[in-house]
Amino acid sequence: MATERLTRVAATAGLAVVLLAAIGVQAVAVAASWGLRYWLPGGAAAVVVGVLALVRHRQRVVTATAGLAVSGSAVAAARLFDLPTEPGPALALASAVLVGSAVRALPPLPAGLIAAGGLVVAAGAWAAARPGAGGSGVVALDGLCWLGGVVAGLTLRLLDERARAAAERVRRDERLELARELHDVVAHHVTGMVVQAQAAHLVGRRDPARATESLAGIEAAGGEALRAMRRLVGVLRDTADAPPASAGTEQIAELVERFRRQGPPVRLRLPGETAWPPEVTSTVHRIVREALTNVARHAPHAGQVTVDVSQEPDAVVVEVTDDASGVSGVSAEQRGGYGLIGLRERVEALGGTLRAGPRSGAGWSVRAVVPHGRA
Repeated sequence: MATERLTRVAATAGLAVVLLAAIGVQAVAVAASWGLRYWLPGGAAAVVVGVLALVRHRQRVVTATAGLAVSGSAVAAARLFDLPTEPGPALALASAVLVGSAVRALPPLPAGLIAAGGLVVAAGAWAAARPGAGGSGVVALDGLCWLGGVVAGLTLRLLDERARAAAERVRRDERLELARELHDVVAHHVTGMVVQAQAAHLVGRRDPARATESLAGIEAAGGEALRAMRRLVGVLRDTADAPPASAGTEQIAELVERFRRQGPPVRLRLPGETAWPPEVTSTVHRIVREALTNVARHAPHAGQVTVDVSQEPDAVVVEVTDDASGVSGVSAEQRGGYGLIGLRERVEALGGTLRAGPRSGAGWSVRAVVPHGRA
């Protein structure tokens, strides 16, 4: 989230610089040909629409509608009061940003209406242009800005939809794998309950004490099954796939050893004896595996990788860190990847939390807290 916020701030600052430069160039050009006072109405409109473009993320419909209204007013004023052709370059650029933002993020109907409004403003500028007044170039620029805004908005909208679809596929796959684990855990406990119930039925008349023991076992197995179901409630089962094997801490050590042979050195710390439910153990294994895979893919030059698995009274804490400096061409979103989206879905289904992001100074950290219900 912090990286995304910084990216948005940097993009807004860059847009502000471009708009200020366009307003300044337009002011100089109009002052040299018409006189500075003729620039003031169009310059004021450009400033207003530019500010709306900078704050467009808050209320896209309101800012886009207001920006197009100001642009249309500037076109009408230029025609009525014999002013330079509007929208000028700065105003056209700000309006294109508003149109592109709306096309990218709004539902189809309001996005289409705002895009049509931008086209009406561009057409109005063409209709209001005075022959021989030197405004044909400005009108052509207005049309190109509108077209560029619509194309950019549609392109980003398509990329956003593809990213959302990919993330949803990852979440669905993770839910299905969790459902298979739920099936394994519940089937194990229910089988034991059935066996003990049958035994209690057979010996109950002859030895009531042994029947009581069987009933206590049934109660314990039922409680454990219910706890597992609470952790994975709401997950659907894909019966076509084979159930996976649950990985323990021994498999975590083997996983780290395989990574160590092919990648940077790894320091591993595991707790002593563990008595975690199967779904918790397999989730810890998945977290370590995904984090090490990201290190191998995005930070193979790291000097040290640390895998720290610790047990608290009510949760397992897993943290995987590396000390790699920033990788050229690799953003924080790429470093996180869709694998972490699936992991977050799994951890949150168990009632835990997962955070991934850059460390202070250098490197990357993945930290998860997974409740184990053994308090």
